[in-house]
Amino acid sequence: METKTLSLSKSDLKLLKDHLDKSNMSPYNKEKLRKEIKEATIYADQDLPGDVVCLKSEARIANTKTGKEFTFKIVMPEEANIKVQKVSVFAPISIALFGYRTGDIINWEMPDGIQEFKILEVQKMN
Repeated sequence: METKTLSLSKSDLKLLKDHLDKSNMSPYNKEKLRKEIKEATIYADQDLPGDVVCLKSEARIANTKTGKEFTFKIVMPEEANIKVQKVSVFAPISIALFGYRTGDIINWEMPDGIQEFKILEVQKMN
């Protein structure tokens, strides 16, 4: 799998760095995220391309093994409500997808092992 460089807005970068310091992520995920942040392309908030998964975006993804699709919005923890497909920015799936773009394939350690997802579509929310 080719390694993609993350695209992050300045505010999303700060959010991820703060989370990384306090997180109880697995060592695999922590090291992966630390490396991705270090190599990321950083944009001014208003210049982040529209197909990048970020805070206040809606992502449609598919598990590459099962083909099962998921659509959810990435929000701050206080707005999270799985019943309406709003997932906390600090949920494992949100952290895994952050900074990736439509068409990217990512691997991330989930509670049930390392999973692979393809990003099918990303839209910014208003």
